[in-house]
Amino acid sequence: MQRISSQMNNNNTQSNLRLQEERLNRANNQIGSQHKIQRLRDDPIAAGHLVRYQSYLGRVNQFEKNALTLSDQFTVREGYMNDSLQIMQRVREMAVTGANGVYTKEDLKNMASEVDELLKALVQNANAVSADGNSIFAGTNTKATAFDVEMGNVEGSGIPLIQNVKYNGNIDINLVEVDEGKYLENDNAGVKAFWAENQSVFGARDASSWQASRDQVISVDNVKIQIKQGDNVYAVAAKINDSGAAVKASIDPVRNALNFTTTDARQLWLQDIEGSALQELGIVKDSSQLPPYNLGTGTRVSGGSMFDTVIAFRNALLAGDQDSIGGRVLGALDLGIDSLVSRLAKSGAEYERAQLNATRNSKLAIDVTQQASREGDLDFTKAITDLKMLDYTNQATLSQAAKMYSSTLLNFMK
Repeated sequence: MQRISSQMNNNNTQSNLRLQEERLNRANNQIGSQHKIQRLRDDPIAAGHLVRYQSYLGRVNQFEKNALTLSDQFTVREGYMNDSLQIMQRVREMAVTGANGVYTKEDLKNMASEVDELLKALVQNANAVSADGNSIFAGTNTKATAFDVEMGNVEGSGIPLIQNVKYNGNIDINLVEVDEGKYLENDNAGVKAFWAENQSVFGARDASSWQASRDQVISVDNVKIQIKQGDNVYAVAAKINDSGAAVKASIDPVRNALNFTTTDARQLWLQDIEGSALQELGIVKDSSQLPPYNLGTGTRVSGGSMFDTVIAFRNALLAGDQDSIGGRVLGALDLGIDSLVSRLAKSGAEYERAQLNATRNSKLAIDVTQQASREGDLDFTKAITDLKMLDYTNQATLSQAAKMYSSTLLNFMK
């Protein structure tokens, strides 16, 4: 039951006017913001969808940006690697020329000058930095110079020359997210890109009687391997071979020592993470020494980098050693070129995959934008029509209210 009083018409009119003004204000806000949802309670279901679409769109845009950034990095890296390949091919041409037995020792010594300059150019490429000042071939240690150069006296030369090139980065891999839970690897380790031969490490101790005294963890090429208490050297070798690392372990049948050989051209990284299993087996020094230069005293190593190969070639030229040039040096140069070609092919494939991800995310962003637009964007035709109707209704209400309350103070002064 509604109580009728002299204030009822006025209250009803004022209430309806406020409701109309609120609807009119909401319509104006929708047109001004171009969004039909101003508050979550306007359309809770659509608002929930819209929040998820906008969040996903932000991630998709970031995925596209990541893929494009990675593509740029691959392009720059490939440029330096391709230039290094040209250098190695020129060095090989000179090796073939120097091995034919036509030139005198003095001629070979003169050729060494060009080889030394090519070596410097190769080191320069390996120590290249990107536009943001990061080392390209230092793994994730991007603020360090990738390779350190050691100078020294070389027989046959009157000036100090490059004697050794040591890696100063790491072999960690950057994972770049290009889709939900999907990552592309950015592997910039210089000891892979500039390595010429498969490396082998031969242990120095008889390990036939060795047994793990407790649970331990070792790292082989950054792959962690669990060693359980009581494991012997054969169990360790089996676990290494089953770990997925690009390394094969074996037991020397004569010396009973643990040996390692990489499955492709790279420098081997071995380290004790927990315990001292590798140290006890005579493979590495104590844990205070970091890879790759932590191999134990007495271990034997074979397989070097492209720098080692070019240095050996230059020294052979200075010494006039044509036999070494035509044999070991030329073979190592061929292996280095093959390895670099493989790395270039891998880099090109990674670039193509990054481009495919960028293209897919670009299209996906358009699709998600359309979904978000369907849920949250305003239909301007309908909004303007509604606004005009609300404005017309409000004006009619004000006009009618004015007629209802046309009496003034003067009507009561008669």
